[in-house]
Order: sequence, then structure tokens, then C-alpha cells
Amino acid sequence: MGTVAVTEAKTMLTLPGDAVRQILWRFSDRFDIQMLVQSARSVARGTVAHMVAAGERNNHEWTPAKNEMLEAFDRSGISATFMEPEEGGFISGPKNLALSLSAFELAWVDGGAATASLAGFLALSPIHERGTPQQANHYMSLAAPPRPGEDRKPWRGAFVLTEPIPYVGVDTGMLNGKVRVAEWKDGEEPWLQVDKRGRFITNIAFANFVTAAVNSDDERIKGSCVVILEETDEGTFDHGTATKKLVHQLSSTGDPIFNLKVPASRIVGGYTIKDGVIVPNFNHGEIIEAVFRRTRVPVGLMTAAKLLSAVEPVIRYQRGRFRGAEGAKPGSVRYEQGIQQREDALHRLVDVWATGEAAASLGFSAARLFDELDPIEKQKTAILKERGVQGGRAEMKALRESEQRAIELLQLKQDSPRRAEMKSDPLVAYVLMDAEANVLCPATKLWNTGHGANMMREAVSLMGGYGITEDCPGFLASKWMDAQLEATYEGPEAVQRRQLTVTMASEVFLALFRTWTAEMRKIASTRPGTGACTLASAMQLWQWTMNHLQKATDADGDKLYHGQRQGVTFPLADALCWLMASRAQILDVLELENRGAEDAVVAEGLDGTVQFLSDLCHTQAAQAAGEVGRICAELVFGYNRHPAWNEEGHAGCFLSSELDDYEETMPGISAYAVDVLAADGSHPQKAGPCASCMGGGEFLRLQNKLSTCLSGSRLAKDRAAETVSKVMIPEALDYPA
Repeated sequence: MGTVAVTEAKTMLTLPGDAVRQILWRFSDRFDIQMLVQSARSVARGTVAHMVAAGERNNHEWTPAKNEMLEAFDRSGISATFMEPEEGGFISGPKNLALSLSAFELAWVDGGAATASLAGFLALSPIHERGTPQQANHYMSLAAPPRPGEDRKPWRGAFVLTEPIPYVGVDTGMLNGKVRVAEWKDGEEPWLQVDKRGRFITNIAFANFVTAAVNSDDERIKGSCVVILEETDEGTFDHGTATKKLVHQLSSTGDPIFNLKVPASRIVGGYTIKDGVIVPNFNHGEIIEAVFRRTRVPVGLMTAAKLLSAVEPVIRYQRGRFRGAEGAKPGSVRYEQGIQQREDALHRLVDVWATGEAAASLGFSAARLFDELDPIEKQKTAILKERGVQGGRAEMKALRESEQRAIELLQLKQDSPRRAEMKSDPLVAYVLMDAEANVLCPATKLWNTGHGANMMREAVSLMGGYGITEDCPGFLASKWMDAQLEATYEGPEAVQRRQLTVTMASEVFLALFRTWTAEMRKIASTRPGTGACTLASAMQLWQWTMNHLQKATDADGDKLYHGQRQGVTFPLADALCWLMASRAQILDVLELENRGAEDAVVAEGLDGTVQFLSDLCHTQAAQAAGEVGRICAELVFGYNRHPAWNEEGHAGCFLSSELDDYEETMPGISAYAVDVLAADGSHPQKAGPCASCMGGGEFLRLQNKLSTCLSGSRLAKDRAAETVSKVMIPEALDYPA
């Protein structure tokens, strides 16, 4: 059988640097974001790293040293990332990528530091996304760092969503906080009494204001809302006791208590009065949806940063493992390579590295998508408002025609004259981006923090006993523990899976997914070394399984794909996340290959870097294919009841007399007969006949195709391992142990 000709492999000589990352993650043309990255890195590997090394993670209280970290955020511009220039910021327009890169740099050293930064933005996010213009301008300006010549301290906020019912309160729909009318004089603005107890609230120790989710406890207020509470309001603003966390100790967490009187103008997004009832313009669920669909992405990237930050310390440890021993003389393989003499150590590190690359690619692709979506979403809202359409359900109904047009657009040929006209429709553009964002956001949070936490354990294990010591280079043990908490932030894994259950089944997304599968096939025709062929076959198998499950029933006749059948929908969501991460990783490497030559720094070692990152792609695609194949096979066949020795079960069996007749015309057929019934009805001594694959022919064909598409993946892993054993690393980490 002929094989693809293999050109001589180039070797990556050094770890990928900033110039490579800027191309991979698409900010090589954004000087403002590049400066933010450098500022965040300086704080992370300076102020934050020294705090961790000095033991600041060993206490739960908010200390002067920890407060210095916030001031470092202000001085470096990190605190101003969220604001517009007129509000005291320095980046115009959508900032999802900027916020994600800042969090990535901080989490490279410590997850708690990244959380402390992000939590302040999270407090402002309800105001930013759904607040009135007056609210947004007021609180954004207060929270911005002081400008030169200003003598003031910036306000700091916290988002008070979760309740102490009964434990940490991870269900965002369960509210115990109450709001009622405290005072309402004729012709004047109403005053509200807000009673709220928070649980596990980040940044609360130093918060000057909070955005709190509450339910109405008064017939004069309709539903739920989010209210802004200030430290100086009349009543109780109790910051509460510090939570005794095992992780993220550089962020403040506590259980606050609020009982405050505030004007109704503090309702986020404003309100109207209808028949004597205060009707908030947005309920708390609508605000949370707008906030979390963006802020979950940086949290996912925090775990990606941990994985990539582990690579250099592990290489350094593995190579130096035996130095100083009697049997390891300078110049010997044992001295120079240490544990990296062995393939297992290298292969396991390749898996950690490949996961980190895929997680970063997935997260940053989601961040960039939200930057594109934000202005389109505002345009969509303006168009629908002009048409008199407002409210969630009304918008969904109004966009159905645009959804059909979007699907039609995806089905048009590239040379169709209608493509330009349909692509210029802002509602069609919104529908397509929204369908993708609704999957990428929970996928980033679910896969990066879930699978990423598992791979952090693998990274720690590669350090041997050193991995769980306080002086472990790179703080790997702390990062592993921190990852466990990140998996619960902004909704634990079940919340992300529930969202994917709905969003991945949308017609628009499934139409998009088909175009992505074709895209991978096209890439595979010219770049098979990326694993695109493997990924395309896995995507095809996943989509076949999705279509099958939506129509199929189990052995009792009950529908399989249903919101309450989480044994079906949740694993299928997990499988999709593997595919999305691998796809993003491949697209990033192609971007580097296509544009790397434009940068003189990158161009010098471009071939070797692309080769190595492609091998990581191939390795990751093979792992994704394995997960998808396993999950889909379980779902397709696992809900069939095993055959029994009854009339239905006998239907798939041979009679011994039949085999004798068949043997005369088809010699050897007896060797293929699994279950044979004797003339007296006796059968093999087992519980029932072997399960047949009747009805699963197409699935098995796709599964077999997927298996053969794994060709070359282990060779890619071998090449990647060889590169890891030779790549040069700095003499020492650039932040303290």
C-alpha cells in the first residue's frame, strides 16, 4: 500500500516565545494588548510570585501584602482593562481577548491572583452588560485606577450571587436574598430594603460595592433582579468571615451579610412602573446569562495557563533528576537526560503539553469570537428594538427566519451569488456567531477546567515526590489544587453540560458543525500531519451519533436524547468538547504556518516550531478520537438490552442442522457461528446469545474509518517526544520557587 511521502522533520530548538504566541492567538497586530500582557506578566512573575514564595498562601485573611497586589494591578493597568478610555481605561471596544490574556498571565503563577483580578470585573459585568448608561458610566469610572493628578482610591466590587442554601450554593437559580419596598412617597422614587446573605463571595473583604441578586418579597416588586449595594448605604454592610479555603488564598473569599436601604435606581438595567408595581427591565437570570457567557472563558484559560506553565519545570526536573549521583557523570546520557532517557516520561509530558495547547487554543478562540459578537449583538438589539421586538421569547421568535437563512447560507456553494447578500445581513451574522458562542463558552469552561485539572495531576506526578512540596518549581502542587476550585467557578461541570445539552442540538450549530467537518477534511488533504483527518472522522461519528440519539429509544421505548436523560446528553457534551478543543488547536497551528514568515523572529525557526506543534495537534486529535469513539459506542449500543435465550434472542442463532447444510456449500462457515442451538433446543452455557450489531452497520463503518484514520498519530507522538528531549530551556525559571 502506498503511503504519503514524509519530508525531513525539522526540530524546534527553543520553547515557543511571545512572537509565536501572538500569531497563534491573533494579537500580533494589537500593540495595546501586547503591552497589557507584558504588564500582567511583570506583576505575576514579580509581585505575585514573591508573595507565593513568601508563604502568603498559608493564611485565609486579607493581609497588607495581599492588598499590595491590588495596588500593583492598579499601577500596571490591569485594573483598567475592563474600562473604556473615557472611563479611565486604555483599550477601546470589546475586551474579551484582553481580559483573557491578562488572566492567563496571572494564572501562569497563581490562580488566586487571577481570580482577584477577574472578580472585580465580574462585579462590574452586570452593570456593563445590562446596566443603564448612567450606571455604567458611574461605576466604571469609580472602579478605574486614578489617573495622573487624581487623588482618590479606586472602588472595588464583588458579585454576590450564590446563597448559603445549603452549602456553597452553586445553583444560580436558587435565590434566598429578598427585596421589598421600604418607602414609596407619591411622586418620588421608591426606596428598597435589600436583605441578602452571600456564600463564597470573591473580593468581599475589600469590596466598596456589590452587585447582588435578589428575589421580590413584596407584591409591589415583580420577580427577581440585581441590585447595586454600596458600603456607605444605610443599614448593614457586613463583609463576613473569611472562608477557610485550601486553594486560591491570594483572593479574598467570605460570607457577607447585607441589610440595606437603597434607591430603586440601583436596580441594574433600570425599571418601569406598571399598575403600581416596580418591574425590573431585566430579571437576575437574564443578567447572569449575559455575564457568564463571557466571563466563563477567562476562567477556563486560567487552567490552560497552569498546564503550559508546568512544561518548563517538568523538563528541568526530569533532566536533572540524577545529577549529583555517583553513577551520573557530566557528559553521560544519564547526567544530561535524566528521566528523559525513558519514553514513558516524555510521552506523558507530551500529553500534558498537548492538552495545554488545545485548552489555550479553545479558550482564546472563544474570547476572540465574543469580541466579534459584541458589536453584532448590539446591532441586533437595535434592529429588533426598532421593529418593536423586546424580551427573550419575542427575540427568539423574531430570529427564527434569520436562523433558517443562516442554515441556507451554510449550504450555499462558495461561488453562489447569494452568499454576499446573505452574509451582509447582520441578523444572519448574529445567529451564526451566537450559535457558535453558545457552545464554545461552556465547552471552554467544562473541558479546560475538568480535563485540565486531571492533566495537572499528571504534571505533578511527573515531578515525583518533589511535586507535592512547597518549594516545587512553578508552584505545581498549588496549581493542581487551584484547578479543582476553578472547575466549580461560575457553575460547576453539570451546569456547563446542561447548557451544552440545549445549545449543541440547535439546527444552526449542527449546520455549522457540518461545515467544520468539511473544513477539517480539506485541511487533511494538504496537512495530514496535523491530525485533521482523524478529527474529521471523529466529528462525523459524533454527528451521526447525535442524529441517531435524537430519534432513537432505549430498550423500554423511552426517548434517549432528552433534557432529563443526562446519562445520554452529558457524555455527548463531553465528547463535543474534545472535538472543539482539537479543532481550535489545529486552526491555530495553520495560522502560525501561514503567517509566521512575516515575523523575522518567528521565521528563523518556523519549520521546527510548526512541525512540533503539528505533532501535538496530531497527538491531541488521536486522544479526542479515542474519547469520542468510546462515548459514542456506549451511547449507541449501551441502551440495547442484552439478548436472552428466548424466541427473539434465538433469531440470531444458527441451528446445528442448518450449519451442516451450509457447510456443504460454504465450507468453513461453522467457524464463524458464535451461538448454535442443538436440535433439542440446548444452547451454550451462558446467560444469553452474543449481542448482534444489527442496525449499527453505519456506525460501525464510521468507527472503523476512525480507527484507520489514527494512522501516523503515534509516530507524531514519538517525534514530539524526541523534540521535548532536546528543546533548550532557560537556565532558571523567571520567577522564584
